[in-house]
Amino acid sequence: MSEQQKRRTRATEPRAARPSATRRREEILRIAMDAFATRGYQNASLAEISERAGLTQAGVLHHFRSKAGLLTGVLDLRDQSDIAQLGPERPHGLAFLEHLVDTVRKNTEREGIVRLYAVLSAESVTEGHPAQEYFRDRYAGLRAMVAEALREARELGEVRADLDVEQVASAVVAVMDGLQIQWLLAPAGVDMTATTQLVIDALLGRGSADPA
Repeated sequence: MSEQQKRRTRATEPRAARPSATRRREEILRIAMDAFATRGYQNASLAEISERAGLTQAGVLHHFRSKAGLLTGVLDLRDQSDIAQLGPERPHGLAFLEHLVDTVRKNTEREGIVRLYAVLSAESVTEGHPAQEYFRDRYAGLRAMVAEALREARELGEVRADLDVEQVASAVVAVMDGLQIQWLLAPAGVDMTATTQLVIDALLGRGSADPA
């Protein structure tokens, strides 16, 4: 192959994302995450996000193609944060529920992520919302993970044999999400971590080690 042909081949090969382009993409996602968390997906505009990023709307769409694509990127970024917290392997049995309580504690230190989840999950029940399938799958996955951990706990003798793992799993997820909304509205008046632990203990039929 001649040198000219090599140059022509290199010119047509797809280029890896440049570090500057990656940083720009991450910056747009952070701005969009804040906009969606503060104003909701429907009310946050591409114009607002573009202006804050110092780009034209076409510049933002160059990276994400559409507002729905930008939302998908934001949700993926949020999931990466959760995966990083979980570590390489899911804890088993009651250790997984302890992990959930620890996640609640860490969430008190990342209000923006909590607000984003609360706002978008509530919005997703509306007709045609682009995140509806995401949250439907996410809730199904969360319930399945908690239920599986409870089955493991049942097999290990950590909980009673007649525990209804499906109902308890739904209740645990519901409590965690409900507490987030209460905490966002009145952070000084709601202890998400302690309340989550209290409810899990009650659902499992365990007495509190410290009645106070």
